[in-house]
Amino acid sequence: MVLRDLKYTPDHQWVKVEGKRIRIGITDYAQQELGDIVFIDLPGAWERVDTKGVMVTIESVKSATDFHAPVSGEVVEVNEALKDSPELVNQDPYHQGWLVIIEPSHPQELKNLLTAAEYTALIGK
Repeated sequence: MVLRDLKYTPDHQWVKVEGKRIRIGITDYAQQELGDIVFIDLPGAWERVDTKGVMVTIESVKSATDFHAPVSGEVVEVNEALKDSPELVNQDPYHQGWLVIIEPSHPQELKNLLTAAEYTALIGK
């Protein structure tokens, strides 16, 4: 499932622009590939992230996967529900399973993200 109103990264994250902030999660494709998610290492609120550094690590029964920030900025909110219920990412990756909200420091980086059509072509669906 690829939602048309979102932007995507080649490493299977989705980005929803919400005013001056962006909400980020992993795609349905990513959660299926990971399998059952058992732990998520989220950044702290007000932590600075950039496109070169690891923003989130997701551990599943298969492996641990690092995800880089799709844009540079400051984390303004994390999904606290994932600390006790990481499986929300498997159950509802686009809504209850979101990861973080970032206030971008370089909004022009959003232009580097994929459209829904480009992401669909990437995953071959």
